Parts: sequence; structure tokens; C-alpha cells
Amino acid sequence: MDNSNVCKYPIILVHGMFGWGDDEGLNDRIPYWGANTCNIKEHYTELGYEIHAASVGPASSAWDRACELYARLMGGPVDYGEAHSQRYNHKRFGRYYPEPLVEKWDGEHKIHLVGHSFGGNTIRLLCHLLTYGDNREKDMTPPGEMSELFEGGHEDMIASIVCICSPHNGSTAFLAAEKFKILPMMKFVIYNYMGIMGRSPAEGTIFDFHLEQYGLSDTPGEKDAYPMRRAKKRFKENRDNVEYDLTPEGAKALNDFIEISPDIYFISYSYNSVSCNFNGTVHLPWYFDFPFLGFTSELLLLYNRLFRPGKNYPFEDYCNDGLVDLTSAMNPKDEPHEFYKSGELVKGKWNVMKPRRGDHGTPIGLLSPVEDTFALYDEILTFLYEIEQKV
Repeated sequence: MDNSNVCKYPIILVHGMFGWGDDEGLNDRIPYWGANTCNIKEHYTELGYEIHAASVGPASSAWDRACELYARLMGGPVDYGEAHSQRYNHKRFGRYYPEPLVEKWDGEHKIHLVGHSFGGNTIRLLCHLLTYGDNREKDMTPPGEMSELFEGGHEDMIASIVCICSPHNGSTAFLAAEKFKILPMMKFVIYNYMGIMGRSPAEGTIFDFHLEQYGLSDTPGEKDAYPMRRAKKRFKENRDNVEYDLTPEGAKALNDFIEISPDIYFISYSYNSVSCNFNGTVHLPWYFDFPFLGFTSELLLLYNRLFRPGKNYPFEDYCNDGLVDLTSAMNPKDEPHEFYKSGELVKGKWNVMKPRRGDHGTPIGLLSPVEDTFALYDEILTFLYEIEQKV
């Protein structure tokens, strides 16, 4: 890659569900961005880019994650909002970041946001709040106490949004797991795991659940978690979590709230692990790097074959990357979009890239060829440099 055209704006990588960033010790052992293949951040930092892998709640809602991302970038306390915290019965303020992740972030010093999986939903919501603010927070927050995140009018702080394998319209995986009686077992294991490990010495060192607002884990430097049964019940029984946001219902609620920003560039990448036979009637998981995602891809296909209403859907509607449906990863249903044409990136609508072969882990390097991983990010960074020439 030609490193003479290096982006001048910082690039912020935002992980997906159950992911991690630079703040977790786990990232020193297995980087989320690169997995077992490489270290994407280190590679491009050596080429002169300013890249940060942010850490947000791995099981938190898109709203809570957006608030955490804003505080991490700006420095200061995490403010989940007066109205939001009252609505979902959790603490308004989370941890405090003494230093900002980026030195300068304002209208003159923009950033690029790149999200994988649910990280894409997170950065879309952050972009919406910076652009339009939130009227509920404005109405319910005492004068002088509201975070600037909820003011609106700050869309000039973002140059671009890049979403990779993001479930913009939810994921059939949750419907399939529920239908095949897998979801209750998964939830039991996950919630107990988070509750136990969130109070262990590993919390905040090896990994970090960022669930102090619910009292499910300790605030860094304190021992303030609630009794586990109470905290677990409060977290799992409301809709302020990743589980709800990834259902079709929760994704629609997010999409109904989020509006696209007219002066920002939006790019989406999707992956497909599904093929079909020569007469086009049988769909099979085919192009996957991580074997487990071949199994989950078949689970999604089985659900669509047995329980999806209607018949004769186009092939694209059956495609998935093992966790996210292809059409969901392309763009939110209710936002303007067009397929990218060479040299014609447009702002204020989704530039939808041609789907690539692979599974949900392929774009972050999970068991995928290193040259393919870098080829993707070489292309993304070329786009970001081109955007900077226009903004």
C-alpha cells in the first residue's frame, strides 16, 4: 500500500458484540482487529496512520455503547443520559476517563469511525446523537447538566462511517436460536458468566464488561457491584441490551430513531458464506473460514426454509455470513443507499460495496488469509483518504 496518502484524521475501530479493544489485556494476547492472522492497528500505525481500537460494553445496548464511546474519545465521565437512565432503571453515570483517546476532536479535527458487526450499529447511533441530539434528554435534564452528546449540531466532528458485517436490520440468528430452543441456554450461561467474572480480579484487566451502570460489574477502582441476582435480573429483563437491539424488533426501533446525516459519508461492507447448486434450489454454507460459522450459517438457512412465511425469495435473501443476513449488512431498510460505482462515493447515503466471500470473522482476520485481511483495510483507508479531500 502506498503510504504517501495517509489519512490526517484519526481512525477509530469499534468492536462488535462480545468483542474488546485496546483497554483490555486480552487484546495483547489476541487482538480483536486481526484475531489470529495479524494486528490491524499495529500494521497501519507503522505506516503512519493514527488508529485506535476503542473499548465499549460487549453486551450493552447501542445507546449505552455510543455514550461510552463518546466519553472514551473525549475523556471525562460516561453519561448515559438522565432520561435514558430513568427509563431503564440504571445509573446515569458510569466510569471516568481521565484522558481522551484522541488529542483533538472537534469540527476542525474530525474522525473516521469503523465498526465491525454491532460496532456498526453503535457508531450509527453516535453519529445520530452528534447530529440531531435527543429531545428527551433535553426535556428531562436540569439546565447546565446535559452532556454535549445530546445537544446535536456536532455532525462536523465525523468525516465518515464504515460498517462491516453490521446487523442494521437485526439478525435472523436470534430468531433461529429462539425457535430451536438454544437462546435460553445461551442467556443463562452468558449472564452468569458476566456476573461472576465481572466481580473477579480479571474484570478491568483481562477483559471488561462495562456493566457498572447495572451493578453487574464493578466500576474500575471500586467495589460497587449490586448483589448478583438483583443486577442480573435488572439487566436481562429490560430492553437496554445487545440482545434486544439485535432482534428484528429492536433493530427496527433503532432504525426508526436513527436518521442519516446528510454531510457524512457512509460505507457498508457485507460478507456471504452461502452458495447454491447449479439449478439454484439448494442453499448451502460454502465460503467460510471459521468452521463454527458454517454451522450457524446452516442454522439460519434452516430457519428460513422451515419458518419464513412465503416462498420464492431471491437468493440474496437467504445469504448470510454465519451471524448476519446479507441484506441486513448492506444498509438500513429506511435509509437512502446505492451500490458503489468506481470513483463515485456520495455523502448522505449508504455506499454499498459488493458482497465479499467469507464469514462474519473474515474481515477481522479470524482464520482468514492475511493478504485478504489487509486488502480489505487497504481499500477502506483509500476511501477514507479520498473522503478527506472532499470534506
